[in-house]
Amino acid sequence: MTDFIHHDLGHRKAGEVVEVQLRGNAANVQLMDGSNLSNYRNGMGYRYWGGHVTHSPYRMRIPRSGRWHVAVDLGGYAGSVQSSVRILPGLLPNA
Repeated sequence: MTDFIHHDLGHRKAGEVVEVQLRGNAANVQLMDGSNLSNYRNGMGYRYWGGHVTHSPYRMRIPRSGRWHVAVDLGGYAGSVQSSVRILPGLLPNA
């Protein structure tokens, strides 16, 4: 897969929320770690959180601490999309 938008989120903590804003067509929004991003780029099997997004903003929770990436693509369909991401804090622990 070569035609995609890549957002490097850096090191994130479990429970933080990734908010993805799309402009243009609906798109596949995929949250993945580095090894899965490498597999995605090389056309190999990979695992991700997210899916086909038709509304914006779209929010996903970081499943575990580590370095994370978001890939946005059109899944081979015609069209165009722009995206931006921001990190929101997760829920605060109970006092």
